[in-house]
Amino acid sequence: MIFYTAIYFLGFLAAYLLNQLTGRILIRNRRLAGLVLVLMVAVVHASKIISTPPPHHSDIGAGSALGWYVILPVAIIIIVVTYLTWQEGRDDDG
Repeated sequence: MIFYTAIYFLGFLAAYLLNQLTGRILIRNRRLAGLVLVLMVAVVHASKIISTPPPHHSDIGAGSALGWYVILPVAIIIIVVTYLTWQEGRDDDG
C-alpha cells in the first residue's frame, strides 16, 4: 500500500512541477495523472508477478499475490481519490 501511495504522489507532484516549469497548465487534473502512473506501475507489477514462478517456500499463488499486492492497494487508492474528488466538487457547489 505504501509503495502505490508513493507512486501516486510521484505522479501528482510530477504533474504539478511540469505545470510550474512551463508556466502554464499542461495537465489540468493532477489527481488523474497520479492515478495513471499508479495504473501503469500496477500493470508492470502484475505482469511480473504472473510471469515469474512463486518462491519454493511460499504457499501463495499468483492469483492471491495479485489480489493482495496489486489489486487491493490500487482499488483503495482509486476509492480514496474518487472520494476526495467528489468531496471537492461538493465543497465547490456550496
